[in-house]
Amino acid sequence: MKKIEAIIKPFKLDDVKDALHEIGLQGITVLEAKGFGRQKGHTELYRGAEYVVDFLPKVKIEIVLDDALVERAVEAIQQAAHTGRIGDGKIFITNVEEAIRVRTGERGPEAV
Repeated sequence: MKKIEAIIKPFKLDDVKDALHEIGLQGITVLEAKGFGRQKGHTELYRGAEYVVDFLPKVKIEIVLDDALVERAVEAIQQAAHTGRIGDGKIFITNVEEAIRVRTGERGPEAV
């Protein structure tokens, strides 16, 4: 099993969710996040004073899935989250040793 963590622009969340649903993934976890990469934030004007917004709003999606679905899921996220502009996000893939469903005690891929 693998865990995919994708950090994307907030307005792309529905597109990514729909793309993942199309390939058969049913469960995702979504967290609101703030951060910056190369874009390093931006300057805004508020009541006549300039200030720097260092951390930009992002959305973090977490999915645990069977190894066989990883490439399709990554491709779906990439295509749905892509705008071609800086700050489109990142995708991280890590190994998951075990998953346990609390309600039934199922383990492994069946628990996901």
